[in-house]
Amino acid sequence: MPVQGADVLVVGAGVVGRSVAFALAAAEPTVRVVLSGDTGGAGASGAAGAMLGALGEVTDQAARTRHGRLRTELAVTAAALWPAWRERVRARAGAGAPPLDGYGLGTFVLLNAVSSRLDDASFTAIARAAADHGLGCQETGPSDIPGYHPLDNDRALRAWYLPDEGFLDARAWLATLDAALAVLPNVIRTPAGTLTAAPARGYLLDTPAGAFLAPRAVVAAGAWTTPILEALDPSLPVVPVLAAAGTAFTVTAEQPLAAVIRTPNRAYACGLHTVPQADGSRYVGASAHLGLAPTARPTAGALRFLLDTALGQLDHHLAAASVEHTHHGNRPIALDGHPVIGPTPQEGLWVASGTHRDGLHASPLIATALADALLASAGTAAVLPDPLAAFSPCRPLITDLTAKEAATEAAAHHAALAAEARMRPPLTGAWPHLLADAYQGLMERAYAAMPDGYVPPPDLAPLAYEETGPALAELAAAHLDRRAAHFG
Repeated sequence: MPVQGADVLVVGAGVVGRSVAFALAAAEPTVRVVLSGDTGGAGASGAAGAMLGALGEVTDQAARTRHGRLRTELAVTAAALWPAWRERVRARAGAGAPPLDGYGLGTFVLLNAVSSRLDDASFTAIARAAADHGLGCQETGPSDIPGYHPLDNDRALRAWYLPDEGFLDARAWLATLDAALAVLPNVIRTPAGTLTAAPARGYLLDTPAGAFLAPRAVVAAGAWTTPILEALDPSLPVVPVLAAAGTAFTVTAEQPLAAVIRTPNRAYACGLHTVPQADGSRYVGASAHLGLAPTARPTAGALRFLLDTALGQLDHHLAAASVEHTHHGNRPIALDGHPVIGPTPQEGLWVASGTHRDGLHASPLIATALADALLASAGTAAVLPDPLAAFSPCRPLITDLTAKEAATEAAAHHAALAAEARMRPPLTGAWPHLLADAYQGLMERAYAAMPDGYVPPPDLAPLAYEETGPALAELAAAHLDRRAAHFG
């Protein structure tokens, strides 16, 4: 089979890859785009809750750090793009798009007692971020929230209503993107393949549907990004991307939700949340389990945690609901916890990954920025606009916290995890204080075992203190050596 020519290869068919392919092909009909990747597996996109929230992900820690504030700026910028982006994609998809995609506005953020002081601080940080960015944030009575039926001892005492926070049915949105891509004659879709550097120049993609040669390639393969890049060029100093497995489920309910209901982010994870779906069902998520590589299926522990917390803290009426679908996906999280987006030192090679929980929400911003840069130049020297420019793939590892600060924050997350699991220490002697000291000591030992130059973000602390700690240290050391060899 002869090799076919193309202009851009997009490797990875999650929401970011599909969005980049759409933005390129729709903007310039003469650009031939190959979109390669399998759908339906354990990628993050198909399992997403699709909260298009600029404020819901704000935490106190993020608000206190430079790159955390840049992430909020990125989320606010992306949120502003969604109405026009959605209409543009739906217009191109035409009759092929699902008639309903679950799009709506409104999020309630709960401050309940099944938590720790982390929730208090982040609850306050959300209101502060809303004021900073001119977005709505109104206090509301928890008992007035439609569809909110917690157990009495899990009920919230305070709640924010965020009128500008969007939401979407992720499965319906992926189907809409697919319909839009299908009508673009300059897009070729293929199963996943192998990406290599071409002997002369450019990139060769070998797939079951054929081989394709192009001068530029965008690797947007989520939690599978790093193996693809290492196979292409093991000396590339791109920040490694790991996996954060998440489990959620969809249930039927007597009454559809009018808005998202969620808690702040806590305990190494996104907040507990429920999201209206296009067919009237409810998405309930999500667990979080960090790993060095993606996993294919949910664990019994993840399902147990999610059912227990959701029925107690969100809606005990769902105990009688039918579970329609269990979702499992692997969110891409970079070694330093921040996105990996932009050109690499290798001519024509771009990366769009490491978005963790923000991939679907940020997809319009990432897709349009990359498409503009790739179409405006040869795609090598272009610089993405702020705030994306701060997250270039070969940057020095971001360390906004010292090892001591990060260990202290991680210990607070550990305490929050214990609180949400309703762990009740003995009240004799100094047990509560001893446990807090034990968490702090565990984290400080884990951080001390990391190589010089690497401070894991608190979100990655479980990888450092569990049995994966030595492998994480080895991965970080190898990356630091690779970067030193490349940049001197």
